[in-house]
Amino acid sequence: MNKKPSFDTIAGRQEVDMTPSGRAIPRTTVEIGLTAAIVSVEQDEPKVLVIRHAPEGDDDAIDMLPYGPFSPRSHRTLEAGLRSWVQDQTALKLGYAEQLYTFGDRGRYAEGGDISPHVVSIGYLALTRAASDDAVANASWRSWYDFFPWEDWRRGAPDVIATEIVPHLQRWVASADGASPKRQERVNICFGQEGAAWDEEKVLERYELLYEAGLVDEAARDGRTMSETTSDEAPVRPRLGLPMRHDHRRILATAISRLRAKIKYRPVVFELMSDDFTLFELQKSVEAILGPHLHKQNFRRLVESAGLVEPTGDMKTRTGGRPARLYRFRREVVMERPAPGVRVKPGRVA
Repeated sequence: MNKKPSFDTIAGRQEVDMTPSGRAIPRTTVEIGLTAAIVSVEQDEPKVLVIRHAPEGDDDAIDMLPYGPFSPRSHRTLEAGLRSWVQDQTALKLGYAEQLYTFGDRGRYAEGGDISPHVVSIGYLALTRAASDDAVANASWRSWYDFFPWEDWRRGAPDVIATEIVPHLQRWVASADGASPKRQERVNICFGQEGAAWDEEKVLERYELLYEAGLVDEAARDGRTMSETTSDEAPVRPRLGLPMRHDHRRILATAISRLRAKIKYRPVVFELMSDDFTLFELQKSVEAILGPHLHKQNFRRLVESAGLVEPTGDMKTRTGGRPARLYRFRREVVMERPAPGVRVKPGRVA
């Protein structure tokens, strides 16, 4: 029997793996990370819980999502590990949470020259009603549009798309030689150019496109550069939203995409609402999540006809206006319909 060689025979004491051809290579150490995109809505603004982190020797702090390693000795399940890390880091006890995706790209986590274990992150989307900084420790709530300003269409198309994003992407398209038609198609689909409709669910696709073109700060960590220009000067990367630590902005983009899609077929928006609310407050929360402004009467007809809410019998007095009827989530709807959600179609904006 052939004995499996140890790394002693090569360069140290680390164990090795064998390739199909019989060549010994250093064994790669992999660590499982758990990362939470915790979302809430406060004063008509979608918020995400972030921790400020300043790398050793670096004065510039950068936002990151709550995260920590999974320990099979300490955590019975992945989700239990996630809840434990979030509570330890922020003092927040999670309610609704669901697994998003597994993120394993090396360049988006490691820094240059890093030889630490490779981290495979399992991302989660969590929803909570606690959007006050007083309810958390060592963390704060920040609008997710600070990280993705091009996603906020509540006042129409954001200026940054026309002034920064599209011009830079067009230079990226022009630098592609034979692949330019495919690149142009991606730009049109993602950012609603040349007659294409804006799809609010393509948050991740838009971020990935900007990353591939070298236009977001995180791309520099993976050695990506911006497209060449006709000028002799080196291209200057635009500031397209705040960067995040590691690959956390990609995880957040995935969470926003999931929530924008899921809100249409599951009543998850009510995880973000108080026990009773006005239809105006519900509409503002849906708008905050989806991005575009919605037609008031169409939205109310949609919600009431779908049986998602029922009146409480109470009224809410608003300053300077007439009292508004209060509603609550009608929980029986989940037993009556297979996909009860706020079925707002893309492009249906006022």
